[in-house]
Amino acid sequence: MPKRGKKKEDGVIPEEKEEVAEPEPKKGKKGGAKAEKEADGPIMYQDPPEKLSSPSGKKYTLKITSWNVDGIRAWFKKKGLEWVREEDPDVLCLQETKCAEKQLPADIREMAEYPHKYWACSDDKEGYSGVALLSKVKPIDVTYGIGEEEHDKEGRVISAEFPSHFLVTAYVPNSGRGLVRLEYRQRWDKAFRAYLQGLGARKPLILCGDLNVAHQEIDLKNPKGNKKNAGFTPEERAGFGQLLEAGFTDTFRHLYPDAPYAYTFWTYMMNARAKNVGWRLDYFLVSGGLLEGLCDSKIRSKALGSDHCPITLYLAV
Repeated sequence: MPKRGKKKEDGVIPEEKEEVAEPEPKKGKKGGAKAEKEADGPIMYQDPPEKLSSPSGKKYTLKITSWNVDGIRAWFKKKGLEWVREEDPDVLCLQETKCAEKQLPADIREMAEYPHKYWACSDDKEGYSGVALLSKVKPIDVTYGIGEEEHDKEGRVISAEFPSHFLVTAYVPNSGRGLVRLEYRQRWDKAFRAYLQGLGARKPLILCGDLNVAHQEIDLKNPKGNKKNAGFTPEERAGFGQLLEAGFTDTFRHLYPDAPYAYTFWTYMMNARAKNVGWRLDYFLVSGGLLEGLCDSKIRSKALGSDHCPITLYLAV
């Protein structure tokens, strides 16, 4: 995530929540077109109706939702689980759970809709990072991390193998205030890309999660003011570009290449969500073998419960 302010959540002040104010767009001259546009209020993203079939006419057979919940216990109290039950995906992937499995609310641990639940959390820091994968169908196999000790201490990756594909949910490291972790982030990007390519060589792959980068200027409200901030540095954007070059497709931009104002994260400061001053940090990427079955890639920007909104993928596999 971009830098965010520290806030308490279940008694824990997460280190990744560091805040910088988003630069506000300059106001146009009085009476100008820009001033008139601003007077009409912020432009919000409107999620279009679902496309439930691929361009070739195949109806979707798999529905996946991904959500950075920014603390699963706080998210639960904000009725996030009720939204999930209405959305009813086949697989639910969560990031930044910030909770050990034994500390989960009972309603989540005992969810009958998802009998197959997998959790990863930080080995070193309680209440930090963490991902989860909940599935209606039992995977063939589930692994944690990417197989490199340097990168597997913070509970950031779960991979599930299904008959037709791999599904990987990830919470990519933030480069931090002052970009103190940018060098580490670049090592992570390289190692993670190699890991995904290895899986993708075995069978088609879906990657979802908070990838902590806005790839293009269209993917955040204020690109000019954030080029030296975590989440929009040239290095991070290049790392994402290399992932695309390795054969993975950003499903949202594939379907909606020019859609503006489509964000998945808004800082809690400065009323950013109401103004739609946000970033698109959450993604579904697919390898080439799954692209022909892509039906839709949705941004559920009206769903509350976190500083991120959920995203949902419809896929024919």
